[in-house]
Amino acid sequence: MNQDQVKQKLLSIQDAPLEFSLVFSGKKSRKVNGLYKPDSREIIIHNRNFEQGADGDNLLLYTAIHEYAHHLHACAQGGTLPSRAHTSEFWAIFHALLEKAETKKIYRDVFAGSPELSVLTETIRTKFLRENGSLVKEMGRHLLKAHELCTAIGVRFEDYVDRVLRIPRTAANMAIKMFNYDLAPEVGADNMRFLSGIRDDGDRKAAETALIKGKSPDTVKMAIRQKNEEEDPVLRLEREKSRLERTIDTLSKRLDEVKKEIKKAGHPA
Repeated sequence: MNQDQVKQKLLSIQDAPLEFSLVFSGKKSRKVNGLYKPDSREIIIHNRNFEQGADGDNLLLYTAIHEYAHHLHACAQGGTLPSRAHTSEFWAIFHALLEKAETKKIYRDVFAGSPELSVLTETIRTKFLRENGSLVKEMGRHLLKAHELCTAIGVRFEDYVDRVLRIPRTAANMAIKMFNYDLAPEVGADNMRFLSGIRDDGDRKAAETALIKGKSPDTVKMAIRQKNEEEDPVLRLEREKSRLERTIDTLSKRLDEVKKEIKKAGHPA
């Protein structure tokens, strides 16, 4: 594949609101396979990092989709990127692009090519994620019983958690919520903690179902945030306000730089 073909593949996955360029550096880099420059809206791929052939092309496309996600993220932020590039919003965009690319047969899942990795993945899911989730949920059941016993003898459950169990109260309360909400252990303890923080029963169930079906945690979090923004116009306006303020700040700084450059060249600003 050449650089023009890669760009066309990216656009066929999802169109971009703002124009961008994609170039092959013709170099090999030990640090990164690619990068995105938001100021010039340029994707640079170190194509010498990839071997010739279908597998190499697929890995190159994986990198290109990653950098394209940065561009689309910048488009959503008014043409700028936050100081921390790899946010939940970025990962949600990236994972959505990969799903679309797989559906359109443009890209093959890079993790599915190793039978050994697939076996190990299943072991991690069943032996650790599910079992760990089950243990924490079961602990929640026992903590709830401990709460009842503390109440019966007239002592504070929080003091029992602090001084006897010596665990954070937030962890104890979260485990109890996992049990009360009857969360699915197969999503793992960390995702169960995330689900426990969702107050709305419908949103929690939808998020749990999405995780079970293979959606990434960041994708699920962004879906909930977008739903909340749709239901609460104030939240949406606050986010738009923040984007506009970042854009204005970036443009103001660039304007100052341009004025300085003009002054150095001997022309009035």
